[in-house]
Amino acid sequence: MTDFKKILIANRGEIAIRIMRAANEMGKKTVAVFAEEDKLGLHRFKADEAYRIGENLGPVAAYLSIDEIIRVAKMSGADAIHPGYGLLSENPDFVDACTANGITFIGPKAETMRALGDKASARRVAIEAGVPVIPATEVLGDDMKAIKKEAAEVGYPLMLKASWGGGGRGMRPIMSEDELEEKVLEGRREAEAAFGNGEGYLEKMILRARHVEVQILGDSHGQIYHLWERDCSVQRRNQKVVERAPAPYLSGTQREQICNLGKKICQHVNYECAGTVEFLMDMDSGEFFFIEVNPRVQVEHTVTEEVTGIDIVRAQILIAEGKSLVEATGCASQYDVKLDGHALQCRVTTEDPQNNFIPDYGRIQMYRSATGPGIRLDGGTAYSGAVITRFYDSLLTKVTARAPTPEMAIARMDRALREFRIRGVSTNIAFVENLLKHPTFLNNEYHTKFIDETPDLFNFSKRRDRATKILTYIADITVNGHPETAGRLRPGADVRPPRPPVKPTTDVTPGTRNILDQFGPEAVADWMRDQKQLLITDTTMRDGHQSLLATRMRSIDMINAAPAYAAKMNQLFSVECWGGATFDVAYRFLQECPWQRLRDIRAQMPNIMTQMLLRASNGVGYTNYPDNVVQSFVAQAAKSGVDVFRVFDSLNWVENMRVAMDAVIKANKVCEGTICYTGDMLDPNRSKYDLKYYVGMAKELEAAGAHVLGLKDMAGLMKPAAATALIKALKEETNLPIHFHTHDTSGAAIATVLAASAAGVDCVDAAMDALSGNTSQPTLGSIVEALRGDTRDTGLDIAAIREISNYFEQVRAHYAAFESGLQAPASEVYLHEMPGGQFTNLKAQARSLGLEERWHEVAQTYSDVNAMFGDIVKVTPSSKVVGDMALMMVSQNLTRAQVEDPAVDVVFPDSVVEMLHGDLGQPPGGWPKAIQKKVLKGDKPITDRPGALLPAVDLEATRADLSAQMEGKTVDDEDLNGYLMYPKVFLDYAGRHRTYGPVRTLPTRTFFYGMEPGEEIAAEIDPGKTLEIRMQAVAEMNEDGEVKVFFELNGQPRTIRVLNRLAAAEKVSRPKAEAGNANHIGAPMPGVVATVAASSGKSVKKGDLLLTIEAMKMETGIHAERDAVVKAVHVQAGGQIDAKDLLVELE
Repeated sequence: MTDFKKILIANRGEIAIRIMRAANEMGKKTVAVFAEEDKLGLHRFKADEAYRIGENLGPVAAYLSIDEIIRVAKMSGADAIHPGYGLLSENPDFVDACTANGITFIGPKAETMRALGDKASARRVAIEAGVPVIPATEVLGDDMKAIKKEAAEVGYPLMLKASWGGGGRGMRPIMSEDELEEKVLEGRREAEAAFGNGEGYLEKMILRARHVEVQILGDSHGQIYHLWERDCSVQRRNQKVVERAPAPYLSGTQREQICNLGKKICQHVNYECAGTVEFLMDMDSGEFFFIEVNPRVQVEHTVTEEVTGIDIVRAQILIAEGKSLVEATGCASQYDVKLDGHALQCRVTTEDPQNNFIPDYGRIQMYRSATGPGIRLDGGTAYSGAVITRFYDSLLTKVTARAPTPEMAIARMDRALREFRIRGVSTNIAFVENLLKHPTFLNNEYHTKFIDETPDLFNFSKRRDRATKILTYIADITVNGHPETAGRLRPGADVRPPRPPVKPTTDVTPGTRNILDQFGPEAVADWMRDQKQLLITDTTMRDGHQSLLATRMRSIDMINAAPAYAAKMNQLFSVECWGGATFDVAYRFLQECPWQRLRDIRAQMPNIMTQMLLRASNGVGYTNYPDNVVQSFVAQAAKSGVDVFRVFDSLNWVENMRVAMDAVIKANKVCEGTICYTGDMLDPNRSKYDLKYYVGMAKELEAAGAHVLGLKDMAGLMKPAAATALIKALKEETNLPIHFHTHDTSGAAIATVLAASAAGVDCVDAAMDALSGNTSQPTLGSIVEALRGDTRDTGLDIAAIREISNYFEQVRAHYAAFESGLQAPASEVYLHEMPGGQFTNLKAQARSLGLEERWHEVAQTYSDVNAMFGDIVKVTPSSKVVGDMALMMVSQNLTRAQVEDPAVDVVFPDSVVEMLHGDLGQPPGGWPKAIQKKVLKGDKPITDRPGALLPAVDLEATRADLSAQMEGKTVDDEDLNGYLMYPKVFLDYAGRHRTYGPVRTLPTRTFFYGMEPGEEIAAEIDPGKTLEIRMQAVAEMNEDGEVKVFFELNGQPRTIRVLNRLAAAEKVSRPKAEAGNANHIGAPMPGVVATVAASSGKSVKKGDLLLTIEAMKMETGIHAERDAVVKAVHVQAGGQIDAKDLLVELE
């Protein structure tokens, strides 16, 4: 008997490392071999010595080179070779070569391998030994006629099997003679590539079969033990997915029967070393049929080791040294090989279950594995930073769970799989988790086709992987910048993150929200009328930043302020925080969900009513929507957290407001029917909008069911005297509480507010000091101070206001890029009459068109356009139309006279055509006929309510369509209503969210400007789940235009690669197949082109093979999906391809 000193492992990856561990425990030196493409494989570095093999050979061919492995064994002084599984492990020529060179092969003898390792020979041995076999052919020759005859004699369906290997390689199900030839040739090529030998045979296919195998150990002294059985029935494409020991569905009698059959066949050939005898069990009859013997250690040997306590790899080595089974196993006899508990093994691979299990490759960005009681890991090259290549098996690690009962083992495995965090490559983990929970699996009713016949196994959510997505966003902005801030003023280097004034708390004083919830909207209106103090609505979180910062304030900066409002500002009437332009800007520019913003503010501020701006039949959009869309939107907004709906129409047409108002009333929320103020009520030259007009509209709104009368002075045009007269008249003529909104563009708004207060207005809008004045609302703190001690004293705490204002001052510093540049109030507003919210946005549009220096011309033209349109109410969306026309006229140097001249041809903006067509409704007195006729160019205008002419939208059909566009994602009511308002904007947002995750959680500076090396931030992605992110460095750009950005995420290193888009735009890449183009055939996976059957100009029929792709040793055929002529073939055999590369073009 010899003791090996040094063992060469003729394999790679996980099994090579497993063998090295056993040898190391036995005090033996190890030698690894590696191909050039595998030089970073972890097995190489686990060995005592490692040598490269296969120069000028392929990545798999290197490991199949017997000469190369023998060369390294002799050079390194190895006295034994362990083949592992796969590759050369079942090749008797390799055993002969070892023997010829005086090296011990750790495995069966060559003659045994020839008798059993070849599946066809093994059948003959089984028949001789009296073990039942499945009907099958002999090894197939090359004569296809003879093959067809043999196949017919056995009978379809059949399974093609490779004689010299396993793992599903070379196996193909063949259901009829029509597909026999193609499948046989395809399987032969795959077997040749995987095992170096393409031999195969056909076997009768049992349709409801279980796969049970018996583990055997035999020594050189004639002793054979079985180590009981394993269940390997859960398979996909004949590759095992879950393995268990013992098989949980066998009775004691069946277990003894199958184990003795396995032992019997091995005794017949005096088997030595480890082997596995595989059987199919017919579920209907309970019969066992011999399939094959694997003369090697199996992938799933771990489960047997766990339930028997026998180290199979160690036993292999001891047996090869000539030791007895007693020494190799520690068991004196077969009787002493006991089963203890249950074990199951799952393979974690880089396959994508939702994309036909196509193997993924690339760099593992982060790898965190499982551990804990009863969990064993047998891993290969799996660690953070490891590169998974396309050349080898997709296995990352094998997870084995052991427990006293099958149920506990399954639960333990489920827990372990959920502990894994693997980023950068796709994995099958979520699929396996699904499988372990499936009733068919839990009830032991599964068979070998279980996965193929159970589509609901694939119904699972992909890992959200939010941390990687957020890091990708930060890296992208750091490298490429944010398009919204490019070329704009940056915040100062000394600007610090804003500190929220109050931490979240549930200990808050009841406020107006409690009145609404307990007593309803009518009670709120009654309460308003009864109050002596002037009530205040704070607009900072909506109109304040919309007017000053182009609506760009992010949710996080508002949500952090909400607890302070709840704790210290409970006497506010409401907080305006939603609706208007904030809705689409959140999706469009801030990459966040407006509904989430509403819910989060509502949660942090439960005691004060939230308020939104609703554009009546325009919803929160810029066009009219069908009535049922408006109704659906209002109902969802009420459900998600809106309490007060300020409903207005951009042309003051009450008829257009009724649908929205009715929806608010139905939702039992406060309906604030709103009059938009324009012009100058006391100017006799502009009598269109006089006191009588406003009182008449107020009565219409009261009759329509409004709880509160809104007075919306969106441009800040109302002067103190007008406020006094109008509010007194409205108080006398209606019984509604009055809520006044204005802007401070002129600098005179506080005078108007004080006049309104004296006249008896019930509530006014104001903004926190730091976000007030100019185009925003008047200053809240100043109003509070002005009324201190007055009969209308607001009762608000000025110290709390200043504390919150100081917070918003810190916040505002981060939005320097979006400041309007307006240095002081401007009386020019009385000329152009622009709404405060539009002023800054129109100025930004003018800048983008190169008209910044001609702003005063734009303002004058805006006034001219208003007069040309008949002096209309100007508020979104009508104000946008006036702005569009003004910008067009200035940019084309057109005057009002030229536009009105019938002889001058003018191409009007679409928004102008739509408005004068009647798509937004009707202004008082209608549209001026002459300009309407010129704009419409003969089209007939509509005078009916636009919403009444629009057909109802099928909401559920739209939901289904949206789900299909979002790859089957469940669409909730919030997303549906967002999509109904802005289909393209919503889909663009959803696409960015899939790529970048919840970027709303990032600090504002990081969101707009990325990070600096050494900078640290925290991002709370869920309550109590915070990412600690440190950016370490940014590497130089590589030749492909790619930049590495190095981070620490929760203390763990992470590397993100992003394209420098400016550089990448100059780089030409291989053409990609166009999505939806039926003439383009793209690569379904990355890999290597194995064969090309198609040629340019050749006709093909549906189902014809065009080419085959090999990826990770699996071959996939690409077939024509229709009859066609090949226009071009873009690849050739041996070429490397990436997913979606254009392979073939059809005519």
